[in-house]
Amino acid sequence: MKFGILKERKNPPDKRVVFSPTKLQELKSQFPEAKILIESSDIRVFSDDEYKKAGFEITNDLSDCDVLLGVKEVPTEYLIPNKKYFFFSHTIKKQPYNRKLLQAMLAKNIEMYDHETIIKKNGARLIGFGRYAGLVGAYNGFRAIGLKEGSFSLPKVETLDSLNAMKEELNKITLPAIKIVLSGTGKVALGAKEILDHLQVKQISDALYLTSKFTEPVFCMVDVMEYNRRTDGKVGDKFKFYKDPTGYESNFMPYAKETDFFIAGHFYGDGAPYLFTREDAKSTDFAIRYVADISCDVDGPVASTLRASTIADPIYGYHPLKETEVNFKDEDAIVVMAVDNLPCELPKDASEGFGDMFLEHVIPAFYNNDKDEILARAKMTTNKGGLSKRYAYLQNYVDNKE
Repeated sequence: MKFGILKERKNPPDKRVVFSPTKLQELKSQFPEAKILIESSDIRVFSDDEYKKAGFEITNDLSDCDVLLGVKEVPTEYLIPNKKYFFFSHTIKKQPYNRKLLQAMLAKNIEMYDHETIIKKNGARLIGFGRYAGLVGAYNGFRAIGLKEGSFSLPKVETLDSLNAMKEELNKITLPAIKIVLSGTGKVALGAKEILDHLQVKQISDALYLTSKFTEPVFCMVDVMEYNRRTDGKVGDKFKFYKDPTGYESNFMPYAKETDFFIAGHFYGDGAPYLFTREDAKSTDFAIRYVADISCDVDGPVASTLRASTIADPIYGYHPLKETEVNFKDEDAIVVMAVDNLPCELPKDASEGFGDMFLEHVIPAFYNNDKDEILARAKMTTNKGGLSKRYAYLQNYVDNKE
């Protein structure tokens, strides 16, 4: 089996990579029969020379490889027919902007394995950059607070060389006595919690959070059954909610009345209630002044997220009464950080962490006859120009009928 590490070609440039040089050495140690080529790149966080020194061949031609590994979407003109590809295709939710990409992969008889489709039997994702999105998103949220209040200054993450350097910067600040609510319990939320724990922000229960005032910064983690409730008053069921969220309404306002800083680290499913609406944000009881929307569903469950922001310009203001974007320093603005590619700010650590997961969960499947059906579940398209059975629901999307 010959693997190729792709050069990232999507703009804006992404410095991340599936495997670092040291992680590829681990791969070769575990699977000596694996052959690996590195497509030359002047973009990625690890240089060509670093891969060379680790013993890997650099090339401009990956056409001899069986499996091609990337992070972001591959431009259609660079897709090599009859290969196996792994990258984030952003097609499984029928995203219209990538319809042509999926059509091109089918036309070129490519077997597509989206990183998002690499899952356990129960549907839980095995691969992703979620932890790093949470880490950087929470940091950026605190940076926004410092900029708005003028109380402390944090450098941009992209100017720092590692997660440790980021945490060193956090050691220099002192937080005011703010109340923070963090939504979610997955990898994103746990990444954000890692920052809160590093800052020694005290975690408290829902009951205490909703009923008490504090002289120190505190936070509360809330899951879907805390910020949603059944409309009939019965006890909700988390797993039934994931399958069908009808019959539920938001129960987020009790938290919004008590919160200064909201970190959105949840997964939002189609049809689920919005956490807070534009009308909610107009309420005199609505206390949230800062939002780090790591989930970043635009014009959706977090009403203040009017658009995704950028690494270059990560913060904007939302005026709740005008329902418009304003300067984040406007005295009436809710400060919004809604960067949608946060792990790009920490490319070295994010790549190392991603490689850990990929080596543990995916590479063995090529050598053990896919005994855990990791590849079988992940395969979106076949080498015969069709969708796999699991992803047949995308056919109308491919045919431009929806």
